[in-house]
Amino acid sequence: MLTDIEIAQSVPPRPITEIAATADVPAEYLIPYGSTKAKIDLRLLEERKDAPKGKLVLVTAINPTPAGEGKTTTTIGLADGLRRIGKNVTVAIREPSLGPVFGVKGGAAGGGWAQVIPMEDINLHFTGDLHAIGAANNLLAAMIDNHIYQGNVLGIDPRKITWRRCVDINDRQLRFITDGLGGAINGTPREDGYDITVASEIMAILCLADSIADLKARLGRIVVGYTYAGEPVTASQIHAEGAMTALLRDALSPNLVQTLEGTPALVHGGPFANIAHGCNSVIATRMALSLSDYTITEAGFGADLGAEKFLDIKCRVSGLRPSAVVLVATVRALKMHGGLAKTELGAENLDALAAGLPNLLRHLENLQTVYGMPTVVAINRFPTDTDAEIALVMEKCRELGANTVLSDVWAKGGEGGIALAEEIIRLCETPSELSFSYETDRPITEKIETIVRRVYHGKDVIFTPGALKQAAELERLGYGNLPVCMAKTQYSFSDDKSLLGAPEGFTVTVRNLRVSAGAGFIVALTGDVMTMPGLPKVPAAEKIDVAEDGRIVGLF
Repeated sequence: MLTDIEIAQSVPPRPITEIAATADVPAEYLIPYGSTKAKIDLRLLEERKDAPKGKLVLVTAINPTPAGEGKTTTTIGLADGLRRIGKNVTVAIREPSLGPVFGVKGGAAGGGWAQVIPMEDINLHFTGDLHAIGAANNLLAAMIDNHIYQGNVLGIDPRKITWRRCVDINDRQLRFITDGLGGAINGTPREDGYDITVASEIMAILCLADSIADLKARLGRIVVGYTYAGEPVTASQIHAEGAMTALLRDALSPNLVQTLEGTPALVHGGPFANIAHGCNSVIATRMALSLSDYTITEAGFGADLGAEKFLDIKCRVSGLRPSAVVLVATVRALKMHGGLAKTELGAENLDALAAGLPNLLRHLENLQTVYGMPTVVAINRFPTDTDAEIALVMEKCRELGANTVLSDVWAKGGEGGIALAEEIIRLCETPSELSFSYETDRPITEKIETIVRRVYHGKDVIFTPGALKQAAELERLGYGNLPVCMAKTQYSFSDDKSLLGAPEGFTVTVRNLRVSAGAGFIVALTGDVMTMPGLPKVPAAEKIDVAEDGRIVGLF
């Protein structure tokens, strides 16, 4: 059986100029990066701001397991399926981080015969957007420390600097460090640390900004630390936003590539959903909506993270509204939620499936009742799935008024997504009105409690004394009306990754609150979630290589 990269390399990509023509992007707005990828000039979005907009479809999933769910694969295959039945469609998804690529999760270019290409480029350096974000992040860090070294006119307390440097590689050694050693000429000694680039607030800002001017304003609002008097210090007070915007100017333009079947795809921005808001850029989504009748996008990890943040943060900030939602699940993953080990998933087990189904049903009910979204369940079918197992999933979803469609896009590409495409066309014509899970004018702690109870179905929230103090201080400083971005494990509704399925009666512990004033939300750190992942015992990097002819091998 061919690997993902072997499949991707077996299909010669069409010239990006042809893909641009398919997407109705005039040549003067195309900025090629070689022959198979390009950026689209932001002037096109301004030119088409009054043009009719297409339908937006959100693809989300159950809580992930090692068995796999196939959310990105389904997103791409659905778009190809719509195109096969004559619809004008564009994919709008996130670009991968090097951390998962070289770690354990893998890339974010889809799989099988539902991929975006050139997958090696997309999963590695691509057009350099993540490098630009890292450079802008670290420029600000350098300017903060230089301000202190050069006299500290602003009175920044080195113990209260909240801005951390970043690198786009999983590196646990950099989580907590001491820097500025070696005497006064080498800086001020202080405890510090690194985040992974996709957890940087600048990544969130890039994905929520709607113009160069908005990007610059958001960068200027970043809170980098606090003075000895306890007042916030912003990037604009460091005079850093102009240079940061210069580094990010080109990165703000969305990237155009293609699926294996030649469907236009905008791959832009990549915040993690477990520690950031988990959605591609607002600019890319709006660009796609202006170019096609249907835009298929996704949100990271399970619906309790990515979809919640897509709807409660991205849609609230941007005014975007999905017409329908696809909830992806696999029988294999549901059986893992029901307690089976990964080695036992090949045999039929209706009891384990029944025990794991509540995970899917809770996500489905949330999307329908909390957010008011027309939703279809897509079963990403595996050869080991039995008819009885499929029938049980369909029966339980039908009880909640949702249709279930089998998806075979990994093996068949767009052909395997036609049934899902037809259901999406029907759902997009269903009247709906998005509701948010909480109102932003409520206290910070109340908003978090509402998410835990309404979306996670938890019993209560425990705030550490430090978190309570931070909540009161953030409200005093005028940040109380911002939405909340929950940082928690992706594997469970709770903050305990071992609680699979649909746990109830649990509490969530919030240990830290911090403001991302430029992005426009409060980050609530729960459980043991970290902003710098580590590599596994056998990282994927050990299998990646370059053949003598220059082909990259071992990349999935």
